[in-house]
Amino acid sequence: MSLFVTFEGVEGAGKTTQIVRLATRLRSQGRQDILVTREPGDGPLCRELRQLVLDPPVGVSVDERAELFIMLADRSQHVAHTVRPHLDNGGVVLCDRYIDSSMAYQGFGRGLDRDAVASMNAFATGGLLPHRTLLLDVDPGVGLTRQTNRTRMEAEAIAFHAKIREGFLQMAAAEPGRFRIIDASLPPDNVHDLVWEAVQDLLDDE
Repeated sequence: MSLFVTFEGVEGAGKTTQIVRLATRLRSQGRQDILVTREPGDGPLCRELRQLVLDPPVGVSVDERAELFIMLADRSQHVAHTVRPHLDNGGVVLCDRYIDSSMAYQGFGRGLDRDAVASMNAFATGGLLPHRTLLLDVDPGVGLTRQTNRTRMEAEAIAFHAKIREGFLQMAAAEPGRFRIIDASLPPDNVHDLVWEAVQDLLDDE
């Protein structure tokens, strides 16, 4: 049975660490068909798109709508050539960021029309939704202190990141069946335990 789990959160929430730990634990229990991936930037074309949006050429200002469209181009390519093929073969996909990041960053953070962002997300993905979205929630001020060599996004003002966190929390409240909120301020071992608990119902259904 295929399984699609996404990890979301503000910068420095610890998504990458927790994805790797979940994948390791699943493999230790016999699941070998696990794909760990990310947005933006998984695949040759997507790596170029990631570079454009997170580290553009010196002196280049990225328009808010252009930023959204670059993210959507990455997502469309990623879903078509990486995510869907793995799911179609019955595999497990663990993805660092997905549609909810565009809503949080470009919808809530940049203030773009949220209905438009939702429609474009659906078009870019062919309507593919995760079975579970794990929101690793932490105060943006705490998360940013964990980051070094900041990207263009990470270097934004704290008020921008606060809007993103609020956006994630609003989405989680609106879709409690899909989202699970994880306290990412806890030590990594405790966070992993909460992540594992948050996917148990999906594993039990297999």
